[in-house]
Amino acid sequence: MWSGDELDLDAYLARIGYGNGSGNGSGGSSGELRPDLRTLYEVHRAHTGAITFESLDVLFGRPVELDVKSIEDKLVHARRGGYCYEQNSLLAAALERIGFEVSGRGARNRTRGDALLAVTHAVLVVTVDGEPWLCDAGFGYQGPREPIPLARPGVEVRQGEWTFRVREEEGGVFALAALREGSWRDLYAFSPQPYHPVDYVVLNHYSSSHPRSSFVGRAVVQYPGGAVRLALVGRELTRLYPDGRVTREDVASEGLLDLLDREFGFRLSERDAAELLRIQRAGD
Repeated sequence: MWSGDELDLDAYLARIGYGNGSGNGSGGSSGELRPDLRTLYEVHRAHTGAITFESLDVLFGRPVELDVKSIEDKLVHARRGGYCYEQNSLLAAALERIGFEVSGRGARNRTRGDALLAVTHAVLVVTVDGEPWLCDAGFGYQGPREPIPLARPGVEVRQGEWTFRVREEEGGVFALAALREGSWRDLYAFSPQPYHPVDYVVLNHYSSSHPRSSFVGRAVVQYPGGAVRLALVGRELTRLYPDGRVTREDVASEGLLDLLDREFGFRLSERDAAELLRIQRAGD
């Protein structure tokens, strides 16, 4: 389903630093690739640590292609980042190639209060020894770094300094929440209905082109770090700390490329860097 047979798995593993302890803090591996829980944890952790969340192609007005080869060319070989459809399609292809059972889901963002938003987020459910696990490499700076069990709703899952849990709602809906300052805050919710790659093409069309999409017309670059989580949206850099503190600062165009390199471990090509600076300076 996820075209895992078309993926250059060795190049992907090298990109995320699997097996060598690199990957921007991702950590290495401890053994042979197998469709087991250890491998799932290690690949997921390495992926989220190495590949930055970003939607700059949307800002540049370029199409976001979701076939495996296009995603591989961009996120693996060109060392760019991507947003949820790209990130999780790539992760799904790699996991499928390793031998995992992978299914897609469509989620509603719940980080904006009580507003009912459309289903626009792509997540994965991976089954290991009959047990389903939520896997998500594409929710940006607030998302999980590792898989989360779905068979044990309500169990608190500690991932470094960050804590998550999933609860089950009416109709089999699962909601992912993060612990912030002693209270649980919903991140998103998804139904049991499986989503296929073609469904993500439709969601991607909205997210990359609709004027109400949060990605259209502004830079979005995010990273779910261990000690601090980072989000650059437009010109504002947000730092989220495990104790709930949030700091915000404006980023000048002159320091933007250095910030992306220093804080996000993310370098653009000469062409893309020039285009980003042109757009940012146009708003000065």
